Amino acid sequence: MTLRKIADDERRARLALAHRLSPAARAEGPEEVARSLVALHGTDPATVYLAVGARLADPGVTVGGLGRALYEDRTLVRMHGMRHTVFVFPAELAATVHASTGLAVAARARTALHKDMAEGSDGRLTPEWLGEVEEAALAALARRGEATVTELVADEPRLRERFAYGRDGKYEHTVSARLMRVLGVEGRVVRGRPLGSWTSTQFRWAVAPPHPELPVAGAQAELVRRWLGVCGPATEGDLKWWTGWKVTDVRKALAAVGAVRVALESGATGFVLAERVEAPQEDVAPWAALLPGLDPTAMGWQERDWYLPPELRPALFDGSGNIGPTVWWDGRIVGGWGQRADGEVVWRLLDTTGGRAAREAVGAEAARLSSWLAPTRVTPRFRTPLEKELAAS
Repeated sequence: MTLRKIADDERRARLALAHRLSPAARAEGPEEVARSLVALHGTDPATVYLAVGARLADPGVTVGGLGRALYEDRTLVRMHGMRHTVFVFPAELAATVHASTGLAVAARARTALHKDMAEGSDGRLTPEWLGEVEEAALAALARRGEATVTELVADEPRLRERFAYGRDGKYEHTVSARLMRVLGVEGRVVRGRPLGSWTSTQFRWAVAPPHPELPVAGAQAELVRRWLGVCGPATEGDLKWWTGWKVTDVRKALAAVGAVRVALESGATGFVLAERVEAPQEDVAPWAALLPGLDPTAMGWQERDWYLPPELRPALFDGSGNIGPTVWWDGRIVGGWGQRADGEVVWRLLDTTGGRAAREAVGAEAARLSSWLAPTRVTPRFRTPLEKELAAS
């Protein structure tokens, strides 16, 4: 059987529409963006806001709208998800993410915590002791509604206990630091309001809202169905990387949703939902975007040559593989951007094949970004060579 071939140009057109990057596809509110993308990277708090703002018809509503969705309406939730990474999800996906991905990650995290505590305290800090401490901490959190770790330590002083771990005790943590992370991946607590502005990296904690316990296989199939709807066609390797699952789980989920095999221009085999095998009917005009570091589109696939030329990568990634702020033109990454100390958004094209049209469109997007950032200064948590150079220029 001959597989339908999907060329890179078609993949880029699909990306523009599904990821709401074409001006014609922009969303009205933060929840619409989050549902369209499945998940927003939340490791750097500013990424969530910048990623949403880039996809809204009116980016001026980003800060207030996203704050309400996260901390008042609770239609969006910040929690640990794929690859033990913090994301922002639509609230209705919390149970799916927890069952499909969080349970396995949580089990490993708790086992590692018990092991490190026992070794780092000469057996003094036992699982039973930890159980008492965490129940006291959760009770205090429930009474307060939201709390910082400092506030929880005041209520439960045992949280400040320290233990060394790793080879020769190289690392040291407080019980509070490790425990809150474990409770997060277990789905028992979520990040609450930040201390300070929307760019702050310090968060309060809150008790997680209840959600149903779903069958693992069904939850994995649902997550794959949603992800392929946004990122398909994509390879098995892309999905394994994005989820952090075993390849056997990936294959079972692909079979469960009836994913269709297609031939990609690279020669690899991709997968797409059956109802999305055919090309989008609407035309996509050339478009520009300035996306933040760790943006869900830039980080959506492991195999990125179809939208990111390999020769551009050294300037746009840090030493740990985190992508920085990027400039896009017509479905490809063509450069990067940064913000100077005076607030000016500056950018540079590393690929100039788009000519004058690209420069003018990118300039317009830079002005759009500057207008809603106004006096806010944003420094990416993971800095890349080009971003640092532009910010210092």
